Amino acid sequence: MWLLTRDGDGWHDLGPAFADGASPGSREWSGSAVRRPDGTVSVFYTAAGHREVLRSDGRIYLRADEIDGGPGRIRAFRDPGWFRDPADGREYLLVAASVAAPAIGEAEDGGDGGYMGAVALAEARDGGWSMLPPLLVADGVSHELERPHVVVRDSSYYLFFSTQRHSFHPPGSAPTGLYGFVAPRLTGPYAPLNGSGLVAANPPEEPDQAYAWLVLPDLRVVSFVNYRSTGVGADPWRAGAAEARAAFGGTIAPVFRLALDGARTRVVALAPITGPSGGEQRQQGVQAPGREA
Repeated sequence: MWLLTRDGDGWHDLGPAFADGASPGSREWSGSAVRRPDGTVSVFYTAAGHREVLRSDGRIYLRADEIDGGPGRIRAFRDPGWFRDPADGREYLLVAASVAAPAIGEAEDGGDGGYMGAVALAEARDGGWSMLPPLLVADGVSHELERPHVVVRDSSYYLFFSTQRHSFHPPGSAPTGLYGFVAPRLTGPYAPLNGSGLVAANPPEEPDQAYAWLVLPDLRVVSFVNYRSTGVGADPWRAGAAEARAAFGGTIAPVFRLALDGARTRVVALAPITGPSGGEQRQQGVQAPGREA
């Protein structure tokens, strides 16, 4: 896990966030961090290791313990997103999870377990975390609701997450994009934004260009450059390893901003920004229900 900082000159690489040997596992990925009033920083993230603060219970949420799998085809319990509810001051974690009772998909998946993505909720209690019922279940719709997080605006709770096109049932029936729901309180009930839940999507000509969108409190949206179609045809998911690696971006994508109006959203363009290696980045091409310059 690497630490970046941004100033007027752009993004700067500060190197690994943790000292060698500090991580509990051999692999690390999506999470969140919070700076405490005393200046310390708490980092919540997914790791393949043996020290943990939260584990799926195996009842409401399936355990993510498969040996085999692939993108969009594995059961999830990852991407912890920290949130303090202004209504009660309590700390929560939102987690990309899988529910334990799939509705459809056993036959189509060859017994893989169906399309059962969910946003799990855990509350900080007595020095640990207690699992609560899910905020949202996409059982029968999508395998994964990744990088879930909440932004509170005008007393409404906006729940956002990312989903890949191959994770839907059937695969490709919806675009890779940022999806969102809104509720009057953290625990719901949640209604889809823009009628369908789609907030911003990759354009058809570059269906995998960006991923892992994160909506910041000021409504700027950050993500990373994923796969370019150039050089691998229309679908890098079916490309060979060398071709896919050559098309992989692996850096910060251009930023855009959202405008929220109840259950409607718009994509608002920002001025060009400077990339982490210097030079100007053009705005990320996104498709959305509404857009303004």
